[in-house]
Amino acid sequence: MKLTVNTFLSLDGVMQGPGGRDEDTSGGFDRGGWLVPHIDEDFGRIVNGWFANAEAILLGRTTYQMMQPYWEQVTDPEDPVAAAMNNLPKYLVSSTVAEPTWQNTTLLSGDPVQAVAELKSRPGAELQVHGSHRLARALHDAGLVDEYRLLIFPVVVGKGKRLFDDGAVPSAFELVDSATTGAGAVSLTLLPRPFSTGDFGVEDGRETTIG
Repeated sequence: MKLTVNTFLSLDGVMQGPGGRDEDTSGGFDRGGWLVPHIDEDFGRIVNGWFANAEAILLGRTTYQMMQPYWEQVTDPEDPVAAAMNNLPKYLVSSTVAEPTWQNTTLLSGDPVQAVAELKSRPGAELQVHGSHRLARALHDAGLVDEYRLLIFPVVVGKGKRLFDDGAVPSAFELVDSATTGAGAVSLTLLPRPFSTGDFGVEDGRETTIG
């Protein structure tokens, strides 16, 4: 399966608590709900498109325990996100949850990188990570992510969990798709590429770049 990371980010890279004031208050975070003023039809179309590609969902414990009570309440059969979250196979990475209660959940204990690598080797469409800050970071550092889908909102949060914070393994990306919503959010689809550096220089009196 293809492993994709699908997440919402602020301009300063924060991914914590985008959808509600009390969604994730860990670490004293009190700025939740920062994407809500920017939701529009384009937002819904983009996110629905993400879930339309999903064959299975991969979540860390905090995101799993936050999403379960919310999405279990959404029983509208016309809601594609709720249908995916409630009915698709879910894989939970946790060393503390003994018996998951959300239907169609398989617990992945032990080394999460090894467990996810094994899942990726199976046939199928997409294994999608949503939210799950620590898990997404671990998979990035291990080089297991095949594609990133980032929806970046025109807001600076100022603190909170970031997708790429200090110590992240350096990586470059190829932009393969982009779109802008009416509310000003930018959707990016990125493929990881090897990180490289270069220099500016002068050759024959002209500024140039040196790889």
